[in-house]
Amino acid sequence: MPEYILILSTVPDEAEGRKIGRLLVEERLAACVTQSPLSISIYHWKGAVTEDKEHLLLIKTKKDLFPRIEKRIREVHPYDIPEIIALPVTAGSEKYLDWIDQETKKP
Repeated sequence: MPEYILILSTVPDEAEGRKIGRLLVEERLAACVTQSPLSISIYHWKGAVTEDKEHLLLIKTKKDLFPRIEKRIREVHPYDIPEIIALPVTAGSEKYLDWIDQETKKP
């Protein structure tokens, strides 16, 4: 059985999130990308504390696809250093995990 992960990535606006989410799903790198509503990120950047409005992407996929997803996000993301963080899925519905497996296979 494959190992599954949840990748977190932030984007500056809804349109960018839709673009990246659709790309990852169409290329079968992710089974599903959920985009959160607007949130505020507070972080250090270039010597100052910065606040920005962002959307969070929750990318459901398999661990072995992480290198390809990371590369693809870097290619299309507008940020100099995009957030790309993977968390292990330690448990989940067997049917949902099977669905992720099926949707991330090349036809």
